[in-house]
Amino acid sequence: MTRGKRTQAPRLEVHLLREGIVESTHQVEATVCDDKGRILLVAGSAETTAFIRSALKPFQALAVTSTGTLERYDLTDKDLAIICSSHRGTIEQARQVFNVLWRADIDPSFLQCPTPEGAQSPLQHNCSGKHAGMLAVCQQRHWPLDTYLRRSNPVQQLILGKIAELLGMPGEELISARDDCGAPTYSMQIGQMAHLYALLASGNSVDLERIVRAMTYYPQMVAGDGAFDTELMRLSEGHLVSKSGAEGIQCVGRIGEGMGLAIKVIDGSKRAKYAIALHLLRQMGWISTTVAETLSERFMILSRYKRLEAIGELSMP
Repeated sequence: MTRGKRTQAPRLEVHLLREGIVESTHQVEATVCDDKGRILLVAGSAETTAFIRSALKPFQALAVTSTGTLERYDLTDKDLAIICSSHRGTIEQARQVFNVLWRADIDPSFLQCPTPEGAQSPLQHNCSGKHAGMLAVCQQRHWPLDTYLRRSNPVQQLILGKIAELLGMPGEELISARDDCGAPTYSMQIGQMAHLYALLASGNSVDLERIVRAMTYYPQMVAGDGAFDTELMRLSEGHLVSKSGAEGIQCVGRIGEGMGLAIKVIDGSKRAKYAIALHLLRQMGWISTTVAETLSERFMILSRYKRLEAIGELSMP
């Protein structure tokens, strides 16, 4: 992201309306960048920092695409999609995670993500695909499997190096912390998140382009039927790549145009990030009116008496 004077504009808001009367309000910051890191549009501050959480997964998958791991174990785009996913633990999705491990000759007992409440296996955890990808890289490179989540493990150092290279900064400047699944995630500026998604969507990297292809060809693996990322990618028909993160993070890249959008809801609301994403995507012309209306019916009309309303616009920096 281009550094220099601070870029600041009014924040966006999402209102929860109960029979048309405002009941709750969420404040939102958002930034649009190009693939050179230049800030194109902003609401709030592009320099606000937050943990990118699961929106990092396509870039953690670079460890798989850049090391020959896909080819070594004959992994498919469907396998790569589950590696990038925050899935729902369906039978199909858990089987796809198992397929990654099976092809790499790794016992599922090596997975260190938790077993979800009410589930029977860590294969059903929403981050199990990411973990399976990390394990596959360790297997291919003869790195330790039992320490794959440690920051000192070569697979985590490889991932950190890839992210730092994309952002054009030293890796030691990125602050890390454990995500809920135990893997490292990173704190970065909202503008840096937007920059990453602009690079993801630019088509300038073979490794990133394969990740985009996998996510957009198999959107049902990335989240699940009815989930925001899956439905947005499905309805945009290959024009957008989308990945949510916890605590109000939503990132979207416009494929082939090298533009990325990053959203952070200040209070971490999931419902607000989907509402503001649709509001901004429609405002920028990244989705059609028909797609916007279809998704709005699902993600902005909450019940017979409740709906969400997004307020505000992105501004030039």
